[in-house]
Amino acid sequence: MNVYLDNASTSFPKPKTVSDSIYNYLTNIGGNPGRANHSNALESNRYLFLARETIANFFNFHKIENVIFTNNITSSLNTLINGILKPGDHVITSSMEHNSVIRPLYNLKETIGIDLEIVSAKSNGIIDVDLIAKAIRNNTKLIILTHASNITGSIQPIQKIGELCKKHNIFFILDSAQSAGVIEVDFKNFNLNALAFTGHKSLLGPQGIGGFIIDDKLNEICNPYILGGTGSLSHSLVQPDFLPDKFESGTLNIPGIIGLYEGIKFIEKEGLNTIYEHNAYLRSYLINEISNMNNFTIYGDLNPANGTSCVSITNSNLDVSELSFILDSDYGISNRSGLHCAPLAHKTIGTYPNGTVRLSLGYFNTLEEIKYTVDSLNKINKLYK
Repeated sequence: MNVYLDNASTSFPKPKTVSDSIYNYLTNIGGNPGRANHSNALESNRYLFLARETIANFFNFHKIENVIFTNNITSSLNTLINGILKPGDHVITSSMEHNSVIRPLYNLKETIGIDLEIVSAKSNGIIDVDLIAKAIRNNTKLIILTHASNITGSIQPIQKIGELCKKHNIFFILDSAQSAGVIEVDFKNFNLNALAFTGHKSLLGPQGIGGFIIDDKLNEICNPYILGGTGSLSHSLVQPDFLPDKFESGTLNIPGIIGLYEGIKFIEKEGLNTIYEHNAYLRSYLINEISNMNNFTIYGDLNPANGTSCVSITNSNLDVSELSFILDSDYGISNRSGLHCAPLAHKTIGTYPNGTVRLSLGYFNTLEEIKYTVDSLNKINKLYK
């Protein structure tokens, strides 16, 4: 049996409608929206409009032109971080962040002198809201956080932190890489100013497509990171200042956008709550079974209600790279080992520098596959005493 448990990296398989829609575009449409007036280009533009509209509705935002497409969530976060921060700005983030947040912030700390404060989460990966509140200063400009950990799946108290940001008039940016498509991500309810998303994880789209939603308040001070052709105001040597053109230079990844659009339509058809309950049941089963095994340790908050789809483990008799290799080569279980691009998070949960083996579930996994995984872990335990 082959079991794919690396959905936190890239979801697999994809809904058939995703690949069918990409194939249809590449073979029957192919036009470049905003770059011509022929029927093929107009059909591409129609899909682009539908994708923006669908994404805005999915995340509960009211202006489709504020939906910006990028290559991935890393591009989105870099655009936002580099576009708004100036020397001396105080920024708060957490120790559970992915390097797509930490590295751009650290770079600005070293190059222009932003004041970066990293609040340590608890050992279960959850941020204490009181510590965020205590870190706020008069010059705090931005709080930027991940919604859920890519290691433990721990879900952060984003709504409470959003209320804190609103109270103190601080910009709030959310990294939804591990939450979008698994749990509800509500732009308005969370009091966000920007929401970064990626297509290839639980939104069930292809690689190479992501984006962000930005509200008008943050847009006023956010400078574009990349300049170039937009298909609009072509006579001007100055970048357009209206959305989405302000942030969308160059030809967009229309096949990726169409695939992402179909991925979200699939989620809406199945029901986000149905997907969450399926994942939570499998995760709960996996955690309960591993908890009863000798030599294995599970990290993070083990309450299914407080996690997405990740289960991070170590074995006292095997290095994580060995355990990962054995699962893949001997049992056909796809997984990921190491630091998962989040070294500070591993320091927080006590698994630095070796990291963990991450088993990340998806909607297309079955109970039979999870039982097979449990059985495989038990066999490994007996073989490597």
